[in-house]
Amino acid sequence: MSEIIEVAFKGNRREFYLWESGEAPPVNTPVIVEADRGEDLGQVHSIGEQAVKRNMGVPHGTGDAPPARRARRVATSEDVRRLEDLRAQDEDARRKAVERVRANALVMKLSDAEWQWDRKKLTFYFTAEKRVDFRTLVRELAATFRTRIELKQIGVRDEAKRLDGIGRCGRQYCSASWLPELRPVSLGVAKDQRLSLNPTQISGACGRLMCSLRYEHEFYVQARRRFPKEGKAVRTAAGDERVMSNDIFRERVVLRNSEGELRTIPLSQLLQETEAAGGTIVPAAAPRDPAPEERRVAADELDEGIATVESDEESIGEDEDEAVAAQEPAQEPAQEPAQEPAQPARQPEAERAANDRRPHRRRGRRGGRRNRGRRDGGGGEQPPPHQTPGTPKA
Repeated sequence: MSEIIEVAFKGNRREFYLWESGEAPPVNTPVIVEADRGEDLGQVHSIGEQAVKRNMGVPHGTGDAPPARRARRVATSEDVRRLEDLRAQDEDARRKAVERVRANALVMKLSDAEWQWDRKKLTFYFTAEKRVDFRTLVRELAATFRTRIELKQIGVRDEAKRLDGIGRCGRQYCSASWLPELRPVSLGVAKDQRLSLNPTQISGACGRLMCSLRYEHEFYVQARRRFPKEGKAVRTAAGDERVMSNDIFRERVVLRNSEGELRTIPLSQLLQETEAAGGTIVPAAAPRDPAPEERRVAADELDEGIATVESDEESIGEDEDEAVAAQEPAQEPAQEPAQEPAQPARQPEAERAANDRRPHRRRGRRGGRRNRGRRDGGGGEQPPPHQTPGTPKA
């Protein structure tokens, strides 16, 4: 019986495989798996029911379909030592690629490089704001490293997830540690949480809105349903008071009476006083959890899609053309030459004669009627254009 396992690689990259060699190895065991035109080495991340559940829910899972690739065997100590040597060469490969990027004056940022375990493929991850024509770069990299080159364009969130780091909270990035999916974050989520709209205060290390704003939004949705609506009047033991603000973390409500005096009481006490006075509490409007079809965010809030460019040393021309076609926009069909406009039909003699008899509207001087008296130095009427001063009118 085959079993689904999840294998983790460099840069928090994870994939699912089928284990067909008896019982699956325990977590953190190095294994050799099938890769693109070769083999790769990773560590087991999850097995059993947990792997099956994650395969159904995470973006890199296969869903109901079984994984297409298989895990072949458990890696030996020599295999692990070979992988460590490759990881030491990743940074050297990235620096050489950066030099070629600068030499070709390409507007792109190479974030990371990753050698495949069998050295049959070298993958470069980069970020760019616009499309990049890197056909020359692919050719130079393939000639330098003598292997198959793959370029992957990722977004800034994926870059932070791959490089990892410590956030302003002092803990590891959520995207790199436990967050299963990087979902877009809109500014409306920050408004619902009453946070400062200053981008420098609510943005993460990647420069985008923090991922915590998105997964913490559900807490605010549930908490505000228990509190009264701000600005509404409630009847308590002290009389009619108005709700000024709610503190959902300390379970407190700020009230103001008719004389302008403020008092802060726990939410449980407010409910008791309102019930004893025979009043009702209108719950606060909970922030609406955006539905999938309503997640419309600005262009700068979206991560870029992943574009893959592959190149082989043997058939560099063919792969290069096919890969670059994925980035370049489709060519527009050839347009037919514009036809000359049709000549208008000749007007009948009677209609042309009627048009000739119509009085032509005389166009006035520039500046209007108020500027007519300034040209002759007086305030009199300015003569028509076809007459000269002093000439009697016909």
